[in-house]
Amino acid sequence: MKYSMITILGPTASGKTSLAAALAARINSLGAHLSGTPAKGAEIISADSRQVYRGMDIGTGKDLADYTIHGKQIPYHLIDICEPGTKYNLFEYQQDFYDAYQDIQKRGAFPILCGGTGLYIESVLKGYHLSPVPQNPELRESLAHKSLEELTLILKELKAKTGSNMHNRTDVDTAQRAIRAIEIESYNLEHPMPERKLPAVDSLIIGVSIDRDARREKISRRLKQRLNEGMVDEIKGLLDRGIPAENLIYYGLEYKFITEYLIGKTSYDEMYRGLELAIHQFAKRQMTWFRGMERRGFTIHWVDALQPLEKKVETVLELMRS
Repeated sequence: MKYSMITILGPTASGKTSLAAALAARINSLGAHLSGTPAKGAEIISADSRQVYRGMDIGTGKDLADYTIHGKQIPYHLIDICEPGTKYNLFEYQQDFYDAYQDIQKRGAFPILCGGTGLYIESVLKGYHLSPVPQNPELRESLAHKSLEELTLILKELKAKTGSNMHNRTDVDTAQRAIRAIEIESYNLEHPMPERKLPAVDSLIIGVSIDRDARREKISRRLKQRLNEGMVDEIKGLLDRGIPAENLIYYGLEYKFITEYLIGKTSYDEMYRGLELAIHQFAKRQMTWFRGMERRGFTIHWVDALQPLEKKVETVLELMRS
């Protein structure tokens, strides 16, 4: 096999984690019989920007039970690696990915990258050259009272000056994200940035596609399930631990809408309707990113999410063999 890694990507609720775990289990059972795959099996590296946080389990959809196949644990990495309330970023992820990737290879195992955060995935596959950007308290204070619309306009103007593309709407999901993005672009404009060179990774890329109606139905069903499983209590527990509401709102989606409900900003029904719509919109943006990756030169082999899991695994194995 010519690839050094398998990447499994897809929008939320597409079943990519269960596919990655089932594939890893098959690789582990086949061992050296699968041409070019190390006999020591496969391990999964997460590519999810929120599953890095401990204690944020239901809201981020960690579904850790998916990593146990026939009673055997599939090793996984970059989940539960930092504290909630902190702000993990792309620069940190890229370094953490390479550390995990190299460790897996040194131990003679095979890495499977799995997730839905397109920017994280693209950064390691392409080998983005990144540098850390420090916080700018004065800039943050000057932007604190601006609306999200005003912040978005400022960010667009800065990106036009730095030559950065405004192709990821998650930059402006919340005012805090927009302010951080402005902080980064302002720094890039004023400081020549030394590049940290990390190599691109040659990966076979599998995309899990799910048609719009099926995706919407699955998202709505999963949202109800997670609320029934205690997602509101999970987020209340984070607030009770002293994590500021604005820090949870920064994470967007479930943490934004449920936190606003818990602090009395919205009613339960308003929270539910707003969150359901936001997740649908988020899944659509994920697919827009993945299609953009194809335009930027990545080859993605798409499999149908609604196919039986075993058939999807066999499809991936055939692609690996070929």
